[in-house]
Amino acid sequence: MWPSLHGGLVMHISAKTEYACVAILELASRFSDNAPVRIKDIAERHGIPNRFLVQILLQLKGAGLVISIRGASGGYRLAHSPKDISLGQVMAIVDGHANEVFQNSENSTPLSSVLLATWNQMLSQQTSQLHKISIADLLERSHGQSEAMYYI
Repeated sequence: MWPSLHGGLVMHISAKTEYACVAILELASRFSDNAPVRIKDIAERHGIPNRFLVQILLQLKGAGLVISIRGASGGYRLAHSPKDISLGQVMAIVDGHANEVFQNSENSTPLSSVLLATWNQMLSQQTSQLHKISIADLLERSHGQSEAMYYI
């Protein structure tokens, strides 16, 4: 979490995490087609470096979120329904324990300990919220934004 220009706290999301979430959302948007999506198509559509996306999709495949189909018409598909995959799940797979807060000081004091406990409590609540948001929820929100943009 970092201070924002607007006075609150903001989450620090790595490029890798953002790309993984975008890739999952792209695959989810085509879930009903039951056809694989090529890495090249995802990379071009969203401006994600191809080599980086390959690594991310392999990581998501290893975790069982996506499946790969070989061959000329191959690519990647979601292994589960978008309603059964959470944003928190994707983020945890890609970033692992990046959300943990560690004490910077070598000497633990009561003041530093209470800060550490507070930050960890905030991260726990944040993680809980992210696990409540399904990929299907995000897709639904994106459709609402597309419609709103159309009417402007």
